[in-house]
Amino acid sequence: MKKNKNGRAQRIRDFITSAGFLAPSFIGVCIFFIVPFGVVIYYSMIDSPLHHNFVFLENFKNVLTNSAFKQAAKNTLTFSVTAVPLAVVLSILLASLLEQKIPGKSYFRTFFLSPMMVPVASIVLIWQVMFHYNGAVNEFLRIFGIEKIDWLKSNTFSQSVVVTLFLWKNLGYNMILFMAALNNMPNDLLEVADIEGAGSLYKFFKIKLRYLSPTILFVTILSLINSFKVFREVYLLSGDYPAGDLYMLQHFMNNTFRSLDYQKLSSAAVVMAIVMIMIIAILFIIENRYGKDVEG
Repeated sequence: MKKNKNGRAQRIRDFITSAGFLAPSFIGVCIFFIVPFGVVIYYSMIDSPLHHNFVFLENFKNVLTNSAFKQAAKNTLTFSVTAVPLAVVLSILLASLLEQKIPGKSYFRTFFLSPMMVPVASIVLIWQVMFHYNGAVNEFLRIFGIEKIDWLKSNTFSQSVVVTLFLWKNLGYNMILFMAALNNMPNDLLEVADIEGAGSLYKFFKIKLRYLSPTILFVTILSLINSFKVFREVYLLSGDYPAGDLYMLQHFMNNTFRSLDYQKLSSAAVVMAIVMIMIIAILFIIENRYGKDVEG
């Protein structure tokens, strides 16, 4: 009996010690993340900061029927659906290429990592010079008899400019993550596949991709989050109210904040958070099913 009491007392002391070490981090998470998000949810369900009348889902209905929000959500979704898969696929291909014995491998790595060291404002300045109506790209196209394109105001090409900027900025980091995952892959499986006469494509799709599934999940989530944070680049390129397909959710929220419409802003933030959670949950489910046998 005494032994059981001593064991219980030790567990209690261990719990108190663990809680003491975790307390600063837990308090910080509550103050800077949980409590502010709770405030956002509260503001999304009242009529105004002055009256505090509970209206439940009325603000969400107003946001979802708002034409500016629908346009921003459509543009953001289109951008993410285009940019995120390209960022993942191109990063895998670059990592696989640099895994081979090719000349100048270190120079390629430096080239793709260099955008991470350049400030966003400098990158945007380069893109403005390149894709301005009288910029370098149009001057180059004029050599081939192609008429000038207003890249940043065209509904057809404006998002392509930002997708190119997004890829140029993020490919290097993603590539390094995939290179690290490829270097940690067990070589015995690849050696057995070579002995069995498996081709390069078979090894890539049946072995390497399956072992890369956790990294693919991480890079996809990271790229998805970065695609929602592309506001800085678009804002510096085209201002508060960009034309056509460059009007993103971040523009909607920024402009709503300036007008002090807290209910609309809070409702849009909650909707955006719910959509992000659903997408990430789906990605985790897919990764668990696809990489289950690998982890086992």
